[in-house]
Amino acid sequence: MNFKQKRLANTPKAIKLLNRLSLEEKVRLMSGSTKLEDLLGPLVAKGNHYNESPYPAGGSEKIGLPPLMFCDGTRGVVCGTGKSTCFPVTICRGASFDPVLERKIGEAIGREVKAWGGNLFAGICVNLPWHPGWGRSQETYGEDSFALGKMGAALVEGVQNEQVMACVKHYAFNSMEISRFKASIDCDPRTEREVFLPHFRDCIDAGASAIMSAYNRFRGICCGQNDYLLRRVLKEEWDFDGFVLSDFLTGISNTVQAANAGQDLEMCCTIHFGDKLIRAVRDGLVDEERINDSVLRIIRTIITFEEGRKKLPLSEKVLGCKKHRDLALQSAREGITLLQNHRHALPLDPRKLKQLALIGRLGNRENLGDNGSSRVFPAHTVTIFEGLEKAVPDTKIIFYAGSNTEHGKNLARESDAVIFVVGYDHLDEGEYAYGEDPHVTSTGDRTHGLSLHDDEIEMIRSAGPENKKSAVVLIGGGTILITDWKDSVSSILMAYYPGQEGGTAIAEILLGKLSPGGKLPFVLPAREEDLPRIRWDTENQWYDYYHGYRKLEKEGTVPLLPYGFGLSYTSFRISRPHFETDGKIITASCAVQNFGCMEGVEVVQMYVGFKNSKIDRPVKTLCGFSRVHLRVQEEKRISISCPVEKIKYYNTAKGIFKLEHMKYEVYIGTSSADKDLFLGSIKL
Repeated sequence: MNFKQKRLANTPKAIKLLNRLSLEEKVRLMSGSTKLEDLLGPLVAKGNHYNESPYPAGGSEKIGLPPLMFCDGTRGVVCGTGKSTCFPVTICRGASFDPVLERKIGEAIGREVKAWGGNLFAGICVNLPWHPGWGRSQETYGEDSFALGKMGAALVEGVQNEQVMACVKHYAFNSMEISRFKASIDCDPRTEREVFLPHFRDCIDAGASAIMSAYNRFRGICCGQNDYLLRRVLKEEWDFDGFVLSDFLTGISNTVQAANAGQDLEMCCTIHFGDKLIRAVRDGLVDEERINDSVLRIIRTIITFEEGRKKLPLSEKVLGCKKHRDLALQSAREGITLLQNHRHALPLDPRKLKQLALIGRLGNRENLGDNGSSRVFPAHTVTIFEGLEKAVPDTKIIFYAGSNTEHGKNLARESDAVIFVVGYDHLDEGEYAYGEDPHVTSTGDRTHGLSLHDDEIEMIRSAGPENKKSAVVLIGGGTILITDWKDSVSSILMAYYPGQEGGTAIAEILLGKLSPGGKLPFVLPAREEDLPRIRWDTENQWYDYYHGYRKLEKEGTVPLLPYGFGLSYTSFRISRPHFETDGKIITASCAVQNFGCMEGVEVVQMYVGFKNSKIDRPVKTLCGFSRVHLRVQEEKRISISCPVEKIKYYNTAKGIFKLEHMKYEVYIGTSSADKDLFLGSIKL
């Protein structure tokens, strides 16, 4: 029995509990219990932080219903200081293309939520970065809707396997920071249904218990009180049986509109519900049946998970435990992506490293990503310097954080190898927030562009050519342009924000203890002009149907690196492709062989193409993937399947998804680039 079936099975019990409550008691279940001063106080008081302990909402002693206990985060549980495990940011985990590992991470997060006394985890972020300059791109799995849904669903399942409610956010069209409180997003119906909403549906189908509505407006109406999104699409069309909670404080602004639209719970302080909602019901502005529906959803969900929690007692010993740290390390290993490796400069041979130059301000800094609501406070973080120092104890490592290019050139010339660690931190990108403390302030979106800082580019261009064993380690939450300096160095690793064990994983990959296996979860363009045009400070933003790799392919623009791209230290061969369909499922299979000199991982990808379509459709789109681990000379045959439902288009005239009856291209290979794919066809 899945979680939706369990919740629905508890409906009769929940109705009995609901019928015992007065209007005032029911509305209390729809209201956050945190006082405004208790929420804002830790944000300005030194030594405290947001969500240091779970935020309560609802609960009723009268019917024996415990409150919801909210824990935030996307890379772990934000509660406490010096205890929770900090996993790599979501986009790094997206680069692993490993739903099995993501499910395990969800289970670890669920255990830590329980250890903090929580029962709801609000860290399943599946917003689609329409433009990669969005400050919170790091909190999601990448640019592709199919991958977002697959990975988000895995996290939902993992968290809920530990009897913790999973909340998916931010529903919907939340892809900018600076204007998130004021912007109204619009798009055509096909863009809405085919690009921005399918991954939310995937998480709902996986059994997600809760949805958090977004701050922004959609077609002029706040998402937190948008009848079309909350009631018609989510609850009626998708048959969502869980509950909707608002984003904090300003997630709703109108009591009547929010309640009638299907907002079930105001978080985390009561501003517009509470007494205002009671009065609205008594004045006839909100029907009490609307209240009953919300409360039934909340009661039903809580009692379903409480039944399971009683069987799974847990102590604080799980917080930051070795098992969870090992998962964080494995996640970093799987996500880090090799973008360039001229003359096989990597891996470095430890036996030939008497002196190693480590250049860049980020080389010896704890840099876990955004310092906003997703910030996790682990007991320790392994920096890249520390990771290298432990991996090659007999090598002299010279760390230089400065920007004097002459000194950098001398270091590179005198060393056996040089590693540049460059990119971003929380001051460059993240959740938009103002404050006097620079440690909690973020500029939000990357309005400065997608390139490195000028001094970093100058250092790479100057010092890189001085050493044939030169590598750049990129730190950041998404697309970083490399065109202007890539030819100045031999190798480039995209490390994202790799979590508390990231320094260890980076050192292991640089030194060849394992082969990199991550793949880009976004396209890397040669120029920023190839991406969609966006205004970060705006009250209105139109989202086109095309973005990312699908935009570049449609326009015939060749990217610098395609979606799904990633190099390895070993070599793989794809052969004997086969394509078929039974009318309901599309299947692509092939043989994958490791014919290189070390074990490694290949991510095989399936795409479906629409060249014969009579309507405007992508050249091709991702429809499946499989992460394959192979020993030297090992060969495996793998099969990837996709439901035909995933290739339907949204018929705007009839308001339904329809299948075109035609010949479809089916591809299988190692990236979205045609040269990396085998082509076949099926007819539906």
